[in-house]
Amino acid sequence: MKKQKIVRIVSIVAIIVVIVAAMVASFNQKPSNADMIWDEQTIIGNKEAENYFIIYSDIVCPYCVAFENAIIENREDFERYIADNDILVEIRLSDFLYEHGASKSIASRYSAEAVYCAKNEGKFWDYYDKAITTVWNDYFKESGKSAFSKLNSNSKKYWIEIGKSVGLSDKFEKCVNEDEPLDEIIRVSDKMARNIDGLPYFKFNKYISSGFDMSWGYDYVKMYFDSGLKSK
Repeated sequence: MKKQKIVRIVSIVAIIVVIVAAMVASFNQKPSNADMIWDEQTIIGNKEAENYFIIYSDIVCPYCVAFENAIIENREDFERYIADNDILVEIRLSDFLYEHGASKSIASRYSAEAVYCAKNEGKFWDYYDKAITTVWNDYFKESGKSAFSKLNSNSKKYWIEIGKSVGLSDKFEKCVNEDEPLDEIIRVSDKMARNIDGLPYFKFNKYISSGFDMSWGYDYVKMYFDSGLKSK
């Protein structure tokens, strides 16, 4: 009888050890990238990469445009860098400056609608890259952030013309004019507001940062990425 009691106690202890070990393993297990990606159309790199860099952005944010234009101007080197370092990059973009900014920038709303309408046609990156370089060259390259008010005075036509330059269809123009993706944009913007403090905002492994000086170039972009790689 005493022997049976000892066996039962040992068995209970063994079960508890197994449960605790499973809980610890579950707690320490890194979520897969697939579980964290908001939109697979807005990623670059290996979907299951060891490192995961998230950029929260708004196309009319001057500092976001400076950061992202530096990447576009050095795209070949950048793609080699993320491949060599096994990095997945995701852009999370919305009309954040309209929904949550003090200025209620209407350009933020219009540009986000155009990006999402392009995404609905499977051309997120075609539109995004062209919009970033166009806004940079038309406004911020020479005048810096002071050009924000001029950019904000544009109608939807400005953003539609960018779409036409990358071959988007009449369906794209209708989508923008009729505010078709607006509900999705607002949901993403509200989700962003719960995750960030300022724009651009970066999360890379354990490294979190925000802001980018408009005078900085691609070397500073890589400093952000290098900091994320070192933070693991």
